[in-house]
Amino acid sequence: MTTRPAARVGDAVAAVDTPALVIDLDALERNLQKMAAFARKAGVRLRPHAKTHKCPPIALRQIALGAVGVCCQKVSEAEAMAAGGVHDILISNEIVGEVKVARLAALARQAHVTVLADHPDMVAAYGAAARRFGAELAVLVDLHSGGIRAGVEPGPAALDLARRVADEPGLRFAGLQAYQGAAQHIRDFAERRVASERWIAAVAATKALLADNGLACELVTGAGTGTHAFEGTSGVFNEIQPGSYAVMDVGYGLILAEGGHPVTEFENSLFILATVMSRNFPDFAVVDAGTKAGNIDSAMPTVWERPGLTYVSAADEHGAIKVASGGNAPHLGEKLRLVPGHCDPTINLHDWIIGVRHGTVEVVWPVSARGAVL
Repeated sequence: MTTRPAARVGDAVAAVDTPALVIDLDALERNLQKMAAFARKAGVRLRPHAKTHKCPPIALRQIALGAVGVCCQKVSEAEAMAAGGVHDILISNEIVGEVKVARLAALARQAHVTVLADHPDMVAAYGAAARRFGAELAVLVDLHSGGIRAGVEPGPAALDLARRVADEPGLRFAGLQAYQGAAQHIRDFAERRVASERWIAAVAATKALLADNGLACELVTGAGTGTHAFEGTSGVFNEIQPGSYAVMDVGYGLILAEGGHPVTEFENSLFILATVMSRNFPDFAVVDAGTKAGNIDSAMPTVWERPGLTYVSAADEHGAIKVASGGNAPHLGEKLRLVPGHCDPTINLHDWIIGVRHGTVEVVWPVSARGAVL
């Protein structure tokens, strides 16, 4: 972590050093409130994915609004959340390796920990570690939703693995992990709904098969920002795991709502604040935010509320801004807000999140789980 953040509480936004990760607190809070209200109305538990923000203060705000806990992807990420005061954590991933599994079981003595399994050897390793540390691990059978992803096939294979979990001392069979990652970014609303409905049917059939064999599913959990409205109102899922809704990005801005209009339910609250550092040519500008400040794997950043300015390419430390003829050209030293192309890996590039409201820095949050890949 760097020795100092890009700003201090009380600074004007204009004084924030760049490149910096900035969150509009009003927009963030509206996003958190909207998803919490959806979950309450749908009658499902909300467990936001902390891999998006990697920041315990944001997780605690989500919990204060009714979330039951968070999801994490890695043991180290879960450890950072627990250290930050989060006490109910689902590691929505398979954990393999003696060292990692031991850390997992040790963490289960500090917090309520749930983890995924998709193989009998994994079940045996979890059980051995739980017994060694005198802890209980809740385990979900991870359902394969298609493509090159982890998981076991829905149906009889899931039943067999669930039985193994239920029979393993130190473990508790807790239900099904049913996250369909590929559906989150299907742009067309009707296609996204069809994909979700097919998945919901497969999950429902597996849940019924387990029940017929004496294995009740305490949890059927999954769904993301792109599909929460489908799984959350299905009557099959009783917990949802959206993450990006809190901050949003260019990628999620490309998916469509019913009627072919862009999704506007959640707002862009996250920005990369960048400074124009070169302005010698009329048709382009260079800013100080490149790939080390923002991820571009799924989309380029966009320039917030500046028509005529287009972020067109990124080098390590620089970003190129195309200036349209007659556009509102930026001047040397001007600060621009960039909407990240992909929020999760962008946040992982930064040590600090600068929370602003009405032009002033209100909070400075450490990205405590930055680089937590173990």
